[in-house]
Amino acid sequence: MGSAPGLTAERLLRRLEWRVVRPLDGRLQGDYRSLFRGTGVDFSDLREYEPGDDPRHIEWNVTARLDTPFVREFIEDRELTAWLLLDHSASMAFGPVDRQKHLVLAELATTIAHVLTRGGNRVGAVVFDSGVETVIPPATGRTQVLRIAGSLLERRTESQAPAARAGAVTDLAVLLRAANGLARRRSLLVVVSDFISAPGWESHLGRLAQRHEVVALQVSDPREFELPDAGMIYVEDAETGEQIFVDTSDLGFRARLRAAADERQEAIEGAARSAGVDLHRVSTDEDLVRALVRIAGLRKRRRR
Repeated sequence: MGSAPGLTAERLLRRLEWRVVRPLDGRLQGDYRSLFRGTGVDFSDLREYEPGDDPRHIEWNVTARLDTPFVREFIEDRELTAWLLLDHSASMAFGPVDRQKHLVLAELATTIAHVLTRGGNRVGAVVFDSGVETVIPPATGRTQVLRIAGSLLERRTESQAPAARAGAVTDLAVLLRAANGLARRRSLLVVVSDFISAPGWESHLGRLAQRHEVVALQVSDPREFELPDAGMIYVEDAETGEQIFVDTSDLGFRARLRAAADERQEAIEGAARSAGVDLHRVSTDEDLVRALVRIAGLRKRRRR
């Protein structure tokens, strides 16, 4: 889904309604819980255990007393509070001109906000760069979706200017600490980032996962793993602004680049696992409908 000059929040939302939300309604049959919602927190009743039930819901005191396994049933909250934790740091400007990572970020955030508010849920957002740049308190309705989309598109326009913070390195721990203070009650937290960050963020993500339902979406671009053969070119580190002159035709260089990228990805996935959070990748060259349906399927299977 390419970008257009002068893209506005209203235009983005209308385009996503036609190209993403309507197809999702058909593919997921309106059941977005498998994508955006976890188990409820309000205890409802007890019943006998059935094959496939989550062992974490076994009521051990009743099971021991009756010598028959029983599980707790829950009622999902009718209304949900969600926070979108959105990484708009310098490395998110990477990717093809018409579909850089921060455009995919805007599409994901707008789609999720629209789907959730359409169901009467309250959605807020925290937009992060080198620090927390914008906090949008939770609210519902189309106006809130446009507010979130507009904030991201405005920052996307600003990010097309030359970088003004050369040498800085993103620290996602700052964003996650901020979320810990903002989300006072149990909420759905959706982290959208490329997770290119200083180390140590996983402990903060783990603390959030202990209190909240956390969904982590990693936006990536294929060229982060393998550069095209374009001869001698300058490449720039989007985080630090450092430039080097490289020969992309050199097979040895390309192999080293791929190995470094694979190692970084393994470290990111390992950090997410240590936090107890599943990491779902969304590529800049991937159809958003297929990506979200795939993620919904993975989350649904995991909870069985």
